[in-house]
Amino acid sequence: MTDLLSGIRVLDLTTVLAGPFAAYHLGLMGADVIKIEVPVVGDMAREFGENEMLRGAHMGPSFVAQNAGKRSVSVNLKDEQGALVFERLLQSADVLLENMRPGVLERLGFSPDRIAQINPALVYCALSGFGQTGPLSSRPAYDQIIQGLAGIASITGLEQPFRVGFPVCDTLGGYVAAMAINAALVKSSRTGQGSYLDVSMLESALTAMSWVVSEHLISSRPAIRYGNDNAASSPSGTFHAQDGPLNIATNTQVQFDALCTVIGRRDLLDDQRFVSRSLRKTHRRELSAEIDSALQQRSAAEWEDLLAEVSVPAGRLLNVEQALTQDQIRERGLVHDLVMDIPGQPVVQVLGSGVHVDGETLAPASSPPRLGQHTEEILIELGYRADEIIALRERQAI
Repeated sequence: MTDLLSGIRVLDLTTVLAGPFAAYHLGLMGADVIKIEVPVVGDMAREFGENEMLRGAHMGPSFVAQNAGKRSVSVNLKDEQGALVFERLLQSADVLLENMRPGVLERLGFSPDRIAQINPALVYCALSGFGQTGPLSSRPAYDQIIQGLAGIASITGLEQPFRVGFPVCDTLGGYVAAMAINAALVKSSRTGQGSYLDVSMLESALTAMSWVVSEHLISSRPAIRYGNDNAASSPSGTFHAQDGPLNIATNTQVQFDALCTVIGRRDLLDDQRFVSRSLRKTHRRELSAEIDSALQQRSAAEWEDLLAEVSVPAGRLLNVEQALTQDQIRERGLVHDLVMDIPGQPVVQVLGSGVHVDGETLAPASSPPRLGQHTEEILIELGYRADEIIALRERQAI
């Protein structure tokens, strides 16, 4: 963990993935992230994942992955006294991040205007599937729904649309929220004035499809599925070496020349079907077949190294286990061990950040919290006395 956001308190009133993911990365950058959970129930992600031992401890893998380094306080916002606890939390915080459906927090008595009155310098980020306005704003949204509505699935696959194999819209939404929050914190630190940020997963997904969308908007070219081929150039896509698939990307004539030299097929440079970028795209299938034939002489790993020597981008297609254990990832320290107070599961591993700060990798400072683990600690920080905390527990406000 770094000190980039040291002294910043983030209230994480989110569940499942997009919101917790955003708050997790703020925590990796040094923020004090307080996860606000419903008493008894908590974040539903506590029950997600395939590890039964962790799920039985209400620490499902999906929860662990996004919530290490946070503190947990359980608060019943529907209770009058619980709402007052939340108000004090708002007064103490720099950021509020929530991913409730639009209008839910307002119905609980905390509209954006009221929140701004409670803490004028607060950065309030509402992260939702469709944004706070518009005809779809009140609908529920999961990643797969957003992938479909953003057109991502329509350009993925070959014969038919496919969803991307991980919740890409959730993570994109989380990154956009974290970026916006950091920008708003700069403004708040300079002016003392907070911001209300309305982050839409659907719009975040569409903006991430920049090249595809820009071709449609600017060039009026319809977006179609290319499978593993790169629509912009050829040869660029997935090819087949002696022992398996290999991604190769040649976007320039220099790279194409180098590729043909390395694979021993300089004759392709004089083939009239392949003498220009546009012709290579037109005759993509024939060119790919010629390259596949030449690649049969060596393994994918050998070709990867040989092509790297002549600055032609190339890489094997790894599975997740191989990706996580490759030397590049090991040396950069992306995967971190967390000590867990769970019998039979003393250690788990989580990812840190793709950002290194001053040469150091970013790792969570502590294991993920049990539900309400830090409630008393945080209430004391807010000025509550021991007898007041007991009374709050008796009325189930916390």
